Amino acid sequence: MAMNLVTDVYRLVEGFPKTEMFGLASQLRRAVVAVPSNIAEGQGRDSTREFIHHLSIAYGSLMEAETQIQIAVNLTYISQTEADQLIENAAEVGRLMNGLSRSLRQSLSDNRRLTTDN
Repeated sequence: MAMNLVTDVYRLVEGFPKTEMFGLASQLRRAVVAVPSNIAEGQGRDSTREFIHHLSIAYGSLMEAETQIQIAVNLTYISQTEADQLIENAAEVGRLMNGLSRSLRQSLSDNRRLTTDN
């Protein structure tokens, strides 16, 4: 879903004014690309703690992208309807990341209990 969000944002910013290609459009692209990139990097790390940390970074980038989407609406680069769809997709990505993070934290907690009980 995070990859789909990247694709949607890339397509949408093509309609931004040419003067914004190195401003808001670039910033928004970087923020949204950071989401699946950090998820992938965290998953490839050696520890669950590092994965959780990278999920947190990804979530921060997702919030940054949502803010930039709203700025694009305020500047009338995109419609509120387009923004609402992107923000709903971003919210779903956020829910999935939060669920994964919660599950990983629970797994860490369970493993700690197992090692202290033995």
